[in-house]
Amino acid sequence: MSLTAPNEVVTRALLRQVRVPGLDKPAALITLDNGFDHTKPNTFGPGGLTSLDEAITAALAADPAFVAVTGKPYIFCVGADIVGLPALQSREQALEIGRLGHRVFARLKDSAVPTFAFVNGAAMGGGLELALHCHYRTLSGGAAALALPEVSLGLVPGWGGTQLLPNLIGIPAATQVIIQNPLMQNKMLKPKQAAEMGIADVLLEPADFLERSLEWAAGVVNGTVTVTRPEVDRDMWAGVLYFARQTLDQRLHGAVPAAYKALDLLETAKDADFATGTAAEDEALADLVFSEELRSGLYAFDLVQRRAKRPAGAPDKGLARPVTKVGIVGAGLMASQLALLFARRLQVPVVMTDLDQARVDRGVGYVHTQIEKAVGKGRMDKGTAAKLYGLVSGTVDKGSFADADFVIEAVFEDLNVKKQVWAELEKIVKPEAVLATNTSSLSITAMAEDLEHPERVVGFHFFNPVAVLPLLEIVRGERTDDATLATAFAVSKQLRKSSVLVKDAPAFVVNRLLTRFLGTVFAAVDAGTPLEVANRALDPLGLPMRPLALLQLVGPAVAYHVGGTLHAAFPDRFGVSENLKRIADSGQPIVVDDEINAEVAKLLVVGDQPLTEEQVRQNALDALAQEIRLMLDEGVVAEAQDIDLCMILGAGWPFHLGGVTPYLDRTGTSERVAGQRFLPPGVASLRS
Repeated sequence: MSLTAPNEVVTRALLRQVRVPGLDKPAALITLDNGFDHTKPNTFGPGGLTSLDEAITAALAADPAFVAVTGKPYIFCVGADIVGLPALQSREQALEIGRLGHRVFARLKDSAVPTFAFVNGAAMGGGLELALHCHYRTLSGGAAALALPEVSLGLVPGWGGTQLLPNLIGIPAATQVIIQNPLMQNKMLKPKQAAEMGIADVLLEPADFLERSLEWAAGVVNGTVTVTRPEVDRDMWAGVLYFARQTLDQRLHGAVPAAYKALDLLETAKDADFATGTAAEDEALADLVFSEELRSGLYAFDLVQRRAKRPAGAPDKGLARPVTKVGIVGAGLMASQLALLFARRLQVPVVMTDLDQARVDRGVGYVHTQIEKAVGKGRMDKGTAAKLYGLVSGTVDKGSFADADFVIEAVFEDLNVKKQVWAELEKIVKPEAVLATNTSSLSITAMAEDLEHPERVVGFHFFNPVAVLPLLEIVRGERTDDATLATAFAVSKQLRKSSVLVKDAPAFVVNRLLTRFLGTVFAAVDAGTPLEVANRALDPLGLPMRPLALLQLVGPAVAYHVGGTLHAAFPDRFGVSENLKRIADSGQPIVVDDEINAEVAKLLVVGDQPLTEEQVRQNALDALAQEIRLMLDEGVVAEAQDIDLCMILGAGWPFHLGGVTPYLDRTGTSERVAGQRFLPPGVASLRS
């Protein structure tokens, strides 16, 4: 079968001969390059694999001292060209793309000539698998990301990763890289971590990486450098996989088929020969390519990689004003997290204020402590730390905001308090300064209505923890102008956040949906459903947290407050649970060591109409479908894609659900509840 991908951006394998001191013969250096800069990384489709195959043939024909593969600046290779996967028409085609990659990569593994991977930049998926096929690996300390992220998309590492990695670094670390990290918001490895695991043989400085890699490789070839690798402990293999399977069952309950197939492949890797193991990868890949989970995963990946970088409805970035100083009203935990983030990313002075000096000092102290921790863990050098110490300050005098270009408040979630803050600050700040609020549910329009310049007030809603969750809901009030909005988006980009433009509506997107979702689950509890039953009801979705653990993370008091705001706006859909208030008032944790707190259960006053798990689950899904349809009809966001992007980046909902709307579509919930699908057939589903 001849494989072609009409829209493939072909990554060329460019071959050159390199003279290396200490060797009698030149080395063959293959550089992967798709002709674009680092913003369009190298990937492998049929054309790219064919080019690499031809380069390996030519390299070996020249009888080199060794063969090395490296990448264009900042990028090694980020894996298969997944954009082409939906174009596959048959299972046989899926098998063929798997076999082609295996055949080409195996030439490096089976070569009689020493082979090296000089991993100079990002290496993910098939790119990292290519490196694993080489006999030796050098790694740049500047490589941005290393990972086998396939499980997060609904795939498995399909070009040897499940067979090579555990036999290189051991089954515990391999399980972490192949299964655990992808399911933890697609966690990436840093170069130092990868080297410590044994994925690379040597970690080199990025400045002269290629030259030093060539020298190191020459040393290996001429015998002056000895590479030693620890023996893999094979006795613990079965135990690690047993524990991993139990963990998957507890977290996912079968919701991510790819994770279970990856476990099966890791089990195969213990005793099977390489050909048998890679044939099993081919079969697993072919099964998963035509799964609904993969189509949702590819859709989610596209949202995060493309739509998040070009927010729908954002004004012309040329309207943005420069920000040379930031003011933060408040010095509590959220405000302190914001201060550190703004100083670190914008590299401008950041000043915090609060009601008294003790609170200010605690806020600044928190920032200093976090900087010290970063230095201690090797995540920040002392020079950067010294600069940040100097940028962040605190005072009780709001007059220090007079020359700030961007002021954000993070005070108590009360409309009157926030209006009072802005009324006071408007007399101090310059006319063009942006006034941003981190409110999670209150009206931006109402907050600005009494100001002389309401056009410069904008919602800038972060998610906690600020340093981890990438979403920013940027909320446009009725009178927010384009310059203010453009500045907000520009600042968001500098903060390295992904932004979604949201209309000024109660609780915006994420909090509105989570409140409706949790409210439905808790309504079942109020009706008499045992807490344990309600908590298990959503397990088949494979969400990152069960409902009551999520409620505990949000905080019962916060959830009750946001629920009250939404009840006031939409009393027919958002109830107020007195049981939730009882829990909030008690201060008791709902969940202790993954078990329902018996003391909390005693606080509840419930009815006599308990629901089954299936009924709770369906009610929650129906509520989500109804609320999303209403939000789209109200124009809260531009499209359903923005809803999904918010749920992925702000609530951690998984790729295999596509956020939320693809799952509601494929289960028929959308059409049954709202009368129509959220997405056209084929966008995040198999049907076209």
